[in-house]
Amino acid sequence: MWNKNRITELLGIEYPIMQGPFGGGLSTVELTTTVSNLGGLGGFGAYTLSPQEIYDIDKEIKSKTDKPYNLNLWVNDHDIIDEEHTQKQYEKAVETFKPYFDLVDTEVPPPPPSFESRFQNQLQVIFDIKPKVFSFMFGLLDENIIEDLHQQGTVVFGNATTLDEAIALEKLGVDAIVASGFESGGHRPSFLDKSELSTTGTFALIQLVKDKMKIPVVAAGGIANGRGIAGAFTLGAEAVQIGTAFLATEESGALPIHKEFLFSDAAKSTTLSRAYTGRLGRGITTEITRNVLAVTDKTLPFPLQTNFMGALRKAALEQQKHELVFFWSGQIAPILKHKKASILMKSLIEEANELLS
Repeated sequence: MWNKNRITELLGIEYPIMQGPFGGGLSTVELTTTVSNLGGLGGFGAYTLSPQEIYDIDKEIKSKTDKPYNLNLWVNDHDIIDEEHTQKQYEKAVETFKPYFDLVDTEVPPPPPSFESRFQNQLQVIFDIKPKVFSFMFGLLDENIIEDLHQQGTVVFGNATTLDEAIALEKLGVDAIVASGFESGGHRPSFLDKSELSTTGTFALIQLVKDKMKIPVVAAGGIANGRGIAGAFTLGAEAVQIGTAFLATEESGALPIHKEFLFSDAAKSTTLSRAYTGRLGRGITTEITRNVLAVTDKTLPFPLQTNFMGALRKAALEQQKHELVFFWSGQIAPILKHKKASILMKSLIEEANELLS
């Protein structure tokens, strides 16, 4: 049976279907628990949350499910070098993006305040609450941390965008590799080389990783139905992680207009850009993303670019100038059909059963 393998045994779930752990307010307790309660693995992206907020979210999740779920953090949560570099990048960003602020009659924000990493404090929460599954992105953890997580009963997943990243993660002792392909929506979680140089497609990456390592591989990117699951499993994956299809459901934290875009013709075209956060990410192509494709060196370091663009995003949404907004999306969005997470989950299971049984 396709749904009885090392991943389902390791996690204690019925179906090897994982919901992508969205950050930036896009994850919700309702979405996470819906997927887990239907036999998959719900996910919650917590990299923007304070330790107390993570405690509170975890408590709420546990009040609505007794099934396993995945908490996700970013090892490297900023790209800031120093104040001088930030100021230079700020000046470049103002030059590039001021015309768009003018279009919505909004002042360019002043230089953003400094940012201090929250990862170590967030990681302490993981040891306190002891989730069944913990996944991390954008870097490597100390081997001792992985060992301590295992000792407390937490399964650890690492995210890779290249074979070399997967090999590095396996050496650390993670339990499985989430192979994140070029097709994926949202940020590219690369950490050994520039994201622009780490753009292997999902189905190629599955085979590369499967060929070189012994731990299970989770396919992420370009999967939104049973056919995608079947293809990934045929190539050696033992689970799939689905993002865009769950992001488009009523239960996600995405804005209604974001979901509307995911089901529109606009979703036929997506773009990789650093314009909105400072890190490379895939979203629906709009006027602004098309115009700033070549300005990768004129953005503030992550996450300062996110704050810088916040006023523009807010004004553009209020004025319904959606061509000035960046909506996260993977390349698979044009085939999306389901707007309820429960219906999507049941459809994934039924289609995979039909194709893989």
